[in-house]
Formats: sequence, C-alpha cells, structure tokens
Amino acid sequence: MFHDVTLVLFATTTGFTASGIVANVYRLMVTKTESPAGRVAYVVVMIAAGPTVLFDHAARAWRGKACSGTAFWLAAAICGYWSLALGLFVIQLALAV
Repeated sequence: MFHDVTLVLFATTTGFTASGIVANVYRLMVTKTESPAGRVAYVVVMIAAGPTVLFDHAARAWRGKACSGTAFWLAAAICGYWSLALGLFVIQLALAV
C-alpha cells in the first residue's frame, strides 16, 4: 500500500511541477493575448498550466478573505486531481521516449 501512495504522490508532484514550468514559461514569453490565435494558444497552455494557475488564484483569494476555506480546499482538491492526471500523462510520455 505504501508503494501505491508513493506513486500517487510522485505523479501528483510531477504534474504540478510540469504545470508550474508551463505556466511560468508562458508568462515569460507572452504579454497579451488579444488575437484569436493568441486566445487559442492561451486555452491550450491553460490545459497544462491549469493546476498552478488555479491554485495561485485560490490562495490569493483565501489570503485576501475573498473566498471561504471550503472554496479554497475544493480548489486545492481539484488542482490535486488535475495534477495527478497531468503527472500520469507526463510520466507515460517520459517512459515512451
């Protein structure tokens, strides 16, 4: 059982790390997304960068007292599940290469 829990934590961490890398590279490279192609690129990038961005917004709202603790933890759980799925994809991609 310990092996399974470790594998889930590793995959979740991998997904959250990949999400953070994609989000930060996108923030460094792109300043505005006003064109239709820019908006499509933004949506595609947010599929991979979503957990980091969502958790960042939830943490800022919770610190600023703009959301409840329940809403924050719900967002954190969604980020965790999203990171797990993304991490499993990244690990599978790494094993295929």
